[in-house]
Amino acid sequence: MSNALKHAGPATVDVHVAQADAFLHLTIVDDGHGGADPGGTGLRGLADRAEAAGGWLLVLPGQPVGTRVEAVLPCG
Repeated sequence: MSNALKHAGPATVDVHVAQADAFLHLTIVDDGHGGADPGGTGLRGLADRAEAAGGWLLVLPGQPVGTRVEAVLPCG
């Protein structure tokens, strides 16, 4: 969320968190100008931490604008 607020200038940021089985599912969607770089140091660092915990992080373009970040992390 801090990346969206700092870099994308969104009017809204939606956060959804759910638990299914032994995993935490997190989705953050903003309506900013987009262009998030999944290979940039901030998002790559988040992905590395998610992977080290046994999960994953995915960065996608929002529809029709913005950015969508999805993460799945083991929990429980």
